[in-house]
Amino acid sequence: MFGISDYGAFSAAFVLLLFLPGPGNLALISSASKGGLPGGLASVFGLLVGDQVLLWLTVAGLAAVLTALPPVFLALQWAGAAYLAWLGFKMLTAQAGEGPSIHITPGHYFRETLFITLLNPKAILFYLAFFPQFIDPVKHQGWITFAAMASTIFVLGFVYCFGVVLVTHAMAERIRAHPKFSGFLQKIAGVCLMAFALKMVFTK
Repeated sequence: MFGISDYGAFSAAFVLLLFLPGPGNLALISSASKGGLPGGLASVFGLLVGDQVLLWLTVAGLAAVLTALPPVFLALQWAGAAYLAWLGFKMLTAQAGEGPSIHITPGHYFRETLFITLLNPKAILFYLAFFPQFIDPVKHQGWITFAAMASTIFVLGFVYCFGVVLVTHAMAERIRAHPKFSGFLQKIAGVCLMAFALKMVFTK
């Protein structure tokens, strides 16, 4: 189908990858719990737009550039880690019942998840390794094949991310009714973001 060797396996593999814990999932949950459906939806599109940018940069050959120029890769890696650490610090230092300053408007949620996604150069290398597994070298149709893959990733990503937002929004009211518990979860989220920052730096 469109030069994809096994479309079903490609879709299933990506869905499984969506469930892996990471800063993107954490940002979705945080945005939906603080900003409701508008903030959560803005966060979804920030993540998806960033993902599509990285995907097409991979197709355009940026992965080869990052591999050939380690200092550029490291600079992006450290910038992404610093941003995650800063977000985590803001959550850790926020008082119970007080939303951190990163939660302001839907546009802010969009930019937050966009930056989290774009400042992760490993995602580009992931696509470089992931795509060839499902491209049929005989039936490959160039840009059409990549467009089919990108569209599938966008649709599956939207369904998954919006589902996360809906579930989080449904639970948010109950959580907010208990300020101490809400503050505890916020600090846990902050610790997780800082842990992701460390992982981004020290995982090769």
